[in-house]
Amino acid sequence: MTDCGCDKARKDLEEYLRNEVCNTRHADITEHLENCAACRDEALVATTLTAVVARACKEAAPEDLRDQVLARLRAEQATHH
Repeated sequence: MTDCGCDKARKDLEEYLRNEVCNTRHADITEHLENCAACRDEALVATTLTAVVARACKEAAPEDLRDQVLARLRAEQATHH
């Protein structure tokens, strides 16, 4: 069974999506994604997941929850010193 390039594309997909591969490999992966629906779908899932996580990291906890957590941390630290 010959590899159609999926194994190589999937191995480098994370770096590709972060633009961390060299130009030659980038062009190879881009071409593969244009011709392979399965890998293109995997890239879309990875891109969507990354965007959701990034968006979630920008959200702040409500101020009262933040204050409760900090107070609890201070109390725990005080009992362990």
